[in-house]
Amino acid sequence: MATPAAEENVKNMDAPDAPAEGPDQSDPAYRYFNRDLSWLDFNQRVLHEAQDPRNALLDRVKFLAIFSSNTDEFFMKRVGLLKRKIADLSTERSVDGLSCQQQLQTIRKRLSALIALQVAVWHGQLRPALEAQQIFVRNYHDLTEPQQRSANAYFRRQIFPVLTPLAVDPGHPFPFISNLSMSLGVLLRGPASPELLFARVKVPGLFSRWYTFLEQNRAVFVPLESLIAGQLELLFPGMQVMECRPFRITRNAEVEAETEDTEDLLEVVQEELRARRFADTVRVQTPHEMSQAMRSYLVDGMEITPEDLYDLPEPLGMGDFMAITELNRPRLKGHSWTPVTPAALVDHETDIFAAIRKGDILVQHPYESFDASVERFILSAVEDPRVLAIKMTLYRTSGDSPFVAALARAAESGKQVAVLVELKARFDEESNIQWAQALERAGAHVVYGVMGLKTHTKTALVVRREEPAVRCYCHVATGNYNSKTARLYTDLGLLTCREDICEDVVELFAFLTGRSLKRSYQKLLVAPVTMRRQFLDFINTEAHNAREGRPARIIAKMNALEDPQVIEALYAAGRAGVKIDLIVRGFCCLRPGVPGLSPNIGVSCVIGEFLEHSRIFYFLNGGAERFYIGSADWMSRNLNNRVEAAVPVEDPALRARLREILDIILADNRQAWDLHSDGVWVQRQPAPDEAPRGTQFEMMRRIAMINEQRSTMLDH
Repeated sequence: MATPAAEENVKNMDAPDAPAEGPDQSDPAYRYFNRDLSWLDFNQRVLHEAQDPRNALLDRVKFLAIFSSNTDEFFMKRVGLLKRKIADLSTERSVDGLSCQQQLQTIRKRLSALIALQVAVWHGQLRPALEAQQIFVRNYHDLTEPQQRSANAYFRRQIFPVLTPLAVDPGHPFPFISNLSMSLGVLLRGPASPELLFARVKVPGLFSRWYTFLEQNRAVFVPLESLIAGQLELLFPGMQVMECRPFRITRNAEVEAETEDTEDLLEVVQEELRARRFADTVRVQTPHEMSQAMRSYLVDGMEITPEDLYDLPEPLGMGDFMAITELNRPRLKGHSWTPVTPAALVDHETDIFAAIRKGDILVQHPYESFDASVERFILSAVEDPRVLAIKMTLYRTSGDSPFVAALARAAESGKQVAVLVELKARFDEESNIQWAQALERAGAHVVYGVMGLKTHTKTALVVRREEPAVRCYCHVATGNYNSKTARLYTDLGLLTCREDICEDVVELFAFLTGRSLKRSYQKLLVAPVTMRRQFLDFINTEAHNAREGRPARIIAKMNALEDPQVIEALYAAGRAGVKIDLIVRGFCCLRPGVPGLSPNIGVSCVIGEFLEHSRIFYFLNGGAERFYIGSADWMSRNLNNRVEAAVPVEDPALRARLREILDIILADNRQAWDLHSDGVWVQRQPAPDEAPRGTQFEMMRRIAMINEQRSTMLDH
């Protein structure tokens, strides 16, 4: 599908027109934005960071790579789901009233414009800027003779033995092509035949995407597919190569396994993984220059439509540009940040349990160290002979995570270890199965989640013998137990030994691992049991207070807002006079600032070096303020179909810190965007007499200043 010319402005393409005078307020298209189109708006804001000359060059390349990876995920999850529903003749409509077919058509139009803009940013801005800094992305044929000799030797020694060219003819069916893999399509002709023959060469994922030359202050990146294309005479000796083009496919990740009446969740997930491997193709990325003959082979061989072909210039798969950002060029990168140790844990010799007994500890990643707080908490529990039990939820964890090995060691030492491993964490299922089986072999009690619910809560519990009885300690967080993402995502976590919160966490694990039907909790908001009702009660309380003439305020920070019931409650509260600020990083289906519908409601987001992932919920509550942090967004899936937990933050000093975080975000004039009632997102700009105040820059500045003051005090 040919892409149109790139649009120059960075605002929401194809934004809906402003409602006509006297609109029908019951019309879903008037009340809600489309979830998928709003998701694409978020990805457009990411792409804007690649355009923004205020960002460092390699940071701009990073944002371009993130945009590409996000688009891959969007095709796998959202486009794949829509195509499956259309094939099933679904009559389902989106929250804004669109049929599946209407959504797909609109999405394709929007995606075409975004992809065209991505290409324009790369070829028109970033590539020339990189070349000015002696960083080049080159094809094999553009290399110097010495470079080609080096590449040839690498190819013969490393790549050639691995390659398996596959012919396509009546005796050789079109080969299976794995998701997100790069391939070369080759049209060949024999020495005595006019017939065109098609062959596919898989670009092996065992090697780096790039063959790289690093020469003093000069770097040259050669795509592996270009290197292979330059050596086709070795793969097809005696044949005439008529055409060679790369292509890259994306498969549907929204598959349902055929698991009739099974109650084994592990078996369900393993079957879904097998089904996903062979799922339908939803996109094929092809270069502009590919011939119609080769396109026909792809369309017929993969049983797709021409609309599933997305044309763009090479190189395909720009998510792999992340490798360029790893160059050691500090001058071309923005702020570097080393997480600091939280103030309450700065003495590494202090027993962390004693530190928690002194008072609740709020940790903010990546500004504060995950290793020095959360990892220290769990690893200390593993080694402490007074610890009797450790319970934890693992949703996503990193390959180098210390948690799995440490928990296995704890189980082997005789501690009671119970781990909820969420097998259905999207795209992490295989690694989670491996972690779960390793823990089982070590003697840990492993639970694979609750049938019908995805366990998304981020919770850990430590039970410790402290005379005359035992004491519980817990950690409730907004982010995963993943040391890698803890350096990239903004998240919050609360370490506490308060009895009421810990008793709730004990009850929550009883629900996760046993057959508890607990329907009420003292402090935690727990989905799908109490969370929806309590959040709605909190919103309605603010509306009631406003109608009674009392101060009323709501501030909520989250990743996504989609649940119609919550949106309608917010609309009613706004009409009652409640001032509402919603900080929504990703998609937002609520239409803000519409007279008669959503007055007093503002929606903003922050896009920066770190992915904004923390969830904070604030309600004025007539002066008896409520602050919660937790794992759930205001989405139907989180409130209805997931196990989630949000914990109150009640320590006055920690509340003040949360309020400061929210105030910094709301005052941002550099990294923040505002959603207008017509669906257009507009980036804030400092006034001529204002200094830039970017949220993440300000967080780093403040944390660094506090850390410096603390170091000075310790020195004296």
